[in-house]
Amino acid sequence: MAKRDFYDVLGISKGATPEEIKKAYRKKAKELHPDRNADNPEAEAQFKEANEAYEVLKDADKKAAYDRYGHAAFEGGMGGGGPRPGGGGFHGQGDFASAFSDIFDDLFGMGGAGGAGGRQRAARGADLRYNLRVTLDEAYNGLQKTINVPTSVQCDSCNGSGAEGGAEPTTCPTCSGMGKVRAQQGFFTIERTCPTCSGLGQTIKNPCKTCGGQGRVEKDRALSVNIPAGVETGTRIRLAGEGEAGMRGGPSGDLYIFIEVTPHDIFERDGTNLFCRVPVSMTAAALGGDIEVPTIDGGRSRVKIPAGSQSGRQMRLRGKGMPALRGGGHGDMFIELAVETPVNLTSRQKELLREFDSLSEDNNPESKSFFSSVKSFWDSMKG
Repeated sequence: MAKRDFYDVLGISKGATPEEIKKAYRKKAKELHPDRNADNPEAEAQFKEANEAYEVLKDADKKAAYDRYGHAAFEGGMGGGGPRPGGGGFHGQGDFASAFSDIFDDLFGMGGAGGAGGRQRAARGADLRYNLRVTLDEAYNGLQKTINVPTSVQCDSCNGSGAEGGAEPTTCPTCSGMGKVRAQQGFFTIERTCPTCSGLGQTIKNPCKTCGGQGRVEKDRALSVNIPAGVETGTRIRLAGEGEAGMRGGPSGDLYIFIEVTPHDIFERDGTNLFCRVPVSMTAAALGGDIEVPTIDGGRSRVKIPAGSQSGRQMRLRGKGMPALRGGGHGDMFIELAVETPVNLTSRQKELLREFDSLSEDNNPESKSFFSSVKSFWDSMKG
């Protein structure tokens, strides 16, 4: 039976780009793979036909020869054994698996084992996280703080090599230093981490007794950390190279310090602004006057209360808030008044308040306006 046109086999046009050829082949490979077509006896033959077409069309020279001469380009002197320009083609399961492995690598991201990217001679250490609590006062001023971090550090006995006496590791005989090995399974070539060296590409004949061949040991380290003024909850500080030591002399990871600012008894923070709720007596709110309030820098500020102030009224103290983390001045401080109703009144105080109430018909405009609106609402409901 005559061979089908390779372009028809993959369902593409003659002018298809290399990317379009690969995409079409990937689709066919998934669709026709024998494992997915156990009940279709023709699937395996069609699958091999698609691979044969791809083997030719993916190569620029082979494709040019096929475009000019068709299947005849690969039959002269080859005994009809299929496409073998330059010695290629499918002759047995090994050749087929080799041709299919490149697309399998592309599909599952397993390429690169043959180059330097497949080896991991010295693995980088892990990044570490440290949660640090500071007070609002410390966040305002900034501080230098010493922290103890449990981590892995380079082994002094072997200088991080993992070998007794600091000897150099040898190339892994199983993977030849690649860190990965390939195994043939049917049509597939499977790539795995080398079981002998665990992907490092090197082995140690005499492991260091102190670190067991790891090149690092567990130890608590004291680090001095500079906490800048203006930090807030969620601020992250990175200390490069202060994380876990790498395997067998690999580079160290980084240490990330996450800041949590604890609540304050007096001030509430919103970004760079501070809020302070100040209780004032009913008479001070009615008559007005001056009050003294604290500021986050430890100082005091005098604030004038206007006569007739109500609860919730805010007054601003410019520049008395928190510093911006990366410069740019300070935020503001807002004083919120909380008018306090007197309690535990004496008989005389109650008598004076009743007398005051009888004389204060025009002193509560908000109440008068509210109850006037309520009366109008009830009258309208009756109507």
